[in-house]
Amino acid sequence: MLKKHANIQYIEYKINNKITAPELRVLDEQAQNLGVFSLEDAIKIAKEKKLDLIEIAPNAQPPVARIMSFDKFRYQKEKEERKQKNAQKGKELKTIRITPRSALNDLEIKAKKTEEFLEEGHRVEITLFLRGREKANKEWGLQKLESFLSLIKIPFQRSVEPKVGGRGFVMQINKK
Repeated sequence: MLKKHANIQYIEYKINNKITAPELRVLDEQAQNLGVFSLEDAIKIAKEKKLDLIEIAPNAQPPVARIMSFDKFRYQKEKEERKQKNAQKGKELKTIRITPRSALNDLEIKAKKTEEFLEEGHRVEITLFLRGREKANKEWGLQKLESFLSLIKIPFQRSVEPKVGGRGFVMQINKK
């Protein structure tokens, strides 16, 4: 059964008297195999050490239980979940919005920000925002977009070629 705690899901583990298996393979605090014990003997060993008996692999034959503090065990699991979540979160889509009338210095600053995003492993969506009559001159807008791309110094590849979208051009790039 899954339970949510602080935006992190974790499996609800059986501890101590909630374990139903008649015999268990028991691991100590350092994850060393102590052997196969009956449920009563395993709980007795855990209580002698003033720790909990936690069923960590209920589907194994026999089920595997570990002797350790349940709070410490839960903390370690939450820490692993957070680490995995952050690793997945690393590949976001970042958006850079430019206009064809922007000064060269402004474009250079946005190019540096784009480089930072690419270095971090993000995909970057570049939006060239056109207004009024600028929308009629598509070639000019594409030229401005290409000149912005030439300011980016690190190697990149185009994952989505420039296409007309919304109020101008939209394209995506990522690091080679």
